[in-house]
Amino acid sequence: MSIEARKPHDLTVSEALIAEANALGLDVAGAAEQGIARAIKAEKEPLWRIENAGVIRVEREHLEKHGSH
Repeated sequence: MSIEARKPHDLTVSEALIAEANALGLDVAGAAEQGIARAIKAEKEPLWRIENAGVIRVEREHLEKHGSH
């Protein structure tokens, strides 16, 4: 992840989940940030595919006609 401004936020997280993460020596805040980033990416990917469907189609057609080289 890039270095960005950090701001504390209140999150409600299962105590058992935090305890298990701590027992495993995980960086809870880092893991939470990574999980949020993955969730955002998962939500955005289908939108990106829709927005870029034309370009993807043209690229596939080009590869089918001309191969990968």
